[in-house]
Amino acid sequence: MEKMNPVVDWFFEKKTKWQDEYSALRSIILKTELSEELKWGCPCYTLNGNNVVLIHGFKEYCAILFHKGVLLKDNSNLLIQQTENVQSARQLRFKSLKEIKNLESKIITYIKEAIQIEKKGIKVDFKKTTDYKMPIEFKNVLDEMPDVKMAFESLTPGRQRGYLLYFSSAKQAKTRESRIEKHIAKILSGKGLDD
Repeated sequence: MEKMNPVVDWFFEKKTKWQDEYSALRSIILKTELSEELKWGCPCYTLNGNNVVLIHGFKEYCAILFHKGVLLKDNSNLLIQQTENVQSARQLRFKSLKEIKNLESKIITYIKEAIQIEKKGIKVDFKKTTDYKMPIEFKNVLDEMPDVKMAFESLTPGRQRGYLLYFSSAKQAKTRESRIEKHIAKILSGKGLDD
């Protein structure tokens, strides 16, 4: 079907360690019915405007990221969860052009399954904010400062989760307390951790 989007060409033309691998992945993905777009500075492939897969790279590997990868069957046991907190996305990682060529038929199988999931409108069942661990130090702040509690509860669920993950990842109570104290003003102003 080869429908390259010229807006995305710069990504494939830039000199990188993964230039050949990126081009091979692009060619494989464009054999499907997906449309090529540029999102987050990466080639993103969509179906009716919905994100299905994305090509990206890191120091040690390049990858195809499946936005709803958790829903794929993964019969070949190739999908990787980037970190324990990633709920939906999964990656197929590659370290060489040869590896991509050897796995091409499996890559296409995964992409076609992802397309079917999108066509059926299947949604990922995300954990609710209340399912995340709330550090006692933050619970105490919310109990003692109603304005912070109200501001926190007004944040989007994603922003709430960001704070909870950040606060609870500190091993020592003193560090948790320090992180919470530093971010109260941001919470009160309706901003997320990275805003």
